[in-house]
Amino acid sequence: MIICNVLNVTKHHGANKVLSGISLEIKTDSRIGLIGPNGAGKSTLMRIIAGLDTADEGQVTRRRNVHIGYLPQEPKLPDGSTVLDEALKARDYYSAKQQEIINLESRMGEPQVYEDPDALQSVIDEHEAALQAFEDAGGLNVDGRVVEMLHAVGFSDDDFLLPASTLSGGQKKLLFLARLMATQPELLLLDEPDNHLDAEGKRMLERLVVEYPGAVVVISHDRYLLDVMVESIAELEVAGQHPGRDQLTVFSGNYSEFATDKRAALLQQQANFQLQEREISRLRKAIRRLMDWNQYVSHSKFVTRAKNMEKRIDRMDKVERPIMEPKRIGLEFGAERGGFKVLELKSITKSFGETPVLDGVDLLVTHGERVALTGDNGTGKSLLMKMMMGRERPSSGEIRVGARISIGYYAQEQETLDPELTVVEEVRRVKDMSESAAYAFLGSFLFDFRKARRQVRTLSGGEKARLQMAKLMLMEGNLLLLDEPTNNLDIPSCEALEDAIDDYNGTVLVISHDRYFLERVAQRTVEVQKGKVVEVEMSW
Repeated sequence: MIICNVLNVTKHHGANKVLSGISLEIKTDSRIGLIGPNGAGKSTLMRIIAGLDTADEGQVTRRRNVHIGYLPQEPKLPDGSTVLDEALKARDYYSAKQQEIINLESRMGEPQVYEDPDALQSVIDEHEAALQAFEDAGGLNVDGRVVEMLHAVGFSDDDFLLPASTLSGGQKKLLFLARLMATQPELLLLDEPDNHLDAEGKRMLERLVVEYPGAVVVISHDRYLLDVMVESIAELEVAGQHPGRDQLTVFSGNYSEFATDKRAALLQQQANFQLQEREISRLRKAIRRLMDWNQYVSHSKFVTRAKNMEKRIDRMDKVERPIMEPKRIGLEFGAERGGFKVLELKSITKSFGETPVLDGVDLLVTHGERVALTGDNGTGKSLLMKMMMGRERPSSGEIRVGARISIGYYAQEQETLDPELTVVEEVRRVKDMSESAAYAFLGSFLFDFRKARRQVRTLSGGEKARLQMAKLMLMEGNLLLLDEPTNNLDIPSCEALEDAIDDYNGTVLVISHDRYFLERVAQRTVEVQKGKVVEVEMSW
């Protein structure tokens, strides 16, 4: 059964057309992964489906009284409330249903109702129906289900009284998800629910979505997660990028199946395009010969045959030239060789007050290694990387950076960017170059002239990530310290980063929970466990 149907939806942001003629059918058992490059309009489409935004053209029809739950990309939680307070806001969904029941009970006490048997029976019937609908929706047990869902996403009873504002980005998402799922929406819309989640958080998310009884549409750049959670892929392209082609295409299967099927479809399209081009070329040569003959032996049949061939070309359903590779950032790391011992940590400890975070960390990284630094959120991975950069000081121990080693650092929170500078100013402070050269360089990272002149603080998360990558390339470090580099990057940009690391002649130490990415780049895995760094055998 169809619960939501999007038909020919078009949406503008100012003069910019974001969505163009989008159609999508969502059924009660749908598991859809919505993918596409940053800026293609994925979040806009999801907000329109949720009813939080409206289309300029086209229509969205939803089944009557359907309950839709929407998880935004960056949930906002107010100061002053606890984890349990925020989760119990699931009650708000039922308040309208409760108010209807209260109103019907009040009507029973009105003289014109209780003195009229027929009217009273009608209100009693309405009250019973409303009460049954309330029970069927789970309204009688919402508090118990809230606690159950909080446990399901990893919160313990001791966490319930924690201030919600102090939670990490990943914990906020899980809290918001628990609140949503407690109301049992028939359609769950999840906008990048995996951002900021560690490996355990992603496993919980995958389990909850796979077992969820309703329909799910999820936006994600995590290819592993898309393999596990979805049964079809809806690929959204940038509006106007391919005139004459639908902006949204739906493929059956998970991400790996989509990647294989799309490649096969592009190869077939390429073959069809080349075949048609050869046929058009043959016809045009024949037309030129007929017109040449007509100059020497004037005869109407030559002109008629030539015109018929032109009409035949015009009537052809033209095959678009396929773009075999999507437009990607022009990322390429280069560096001079440094010493063999690149980075060495000896007996590193770090405490905040009486609270120890790291306790006796030892690590040696040598030239050319690709090392994955893993561990649950809060174990001190980013803190350890900041100490390697000299941005934090260890409580005790020693960090040695090898001879002739220069470090390029990618920060998870993007604090290496100055929010008040423009994009072009930001890259020019890394490397001395003319303004025109800076604009040309930024073009290879998908910043046009207009975006290159914007202040950094106005950029999206994906744009800030691309800008950090551009700066990292200009630094030409022979040791790359990357803290969650794939967060906010779209899939083509993740693939460009993977290829750049593969071709890099330096050393890489990366923190990431992106299992697909780690499978591509990591040769060695170390994990932060109970304040120490432990070598682990890991198959991603």
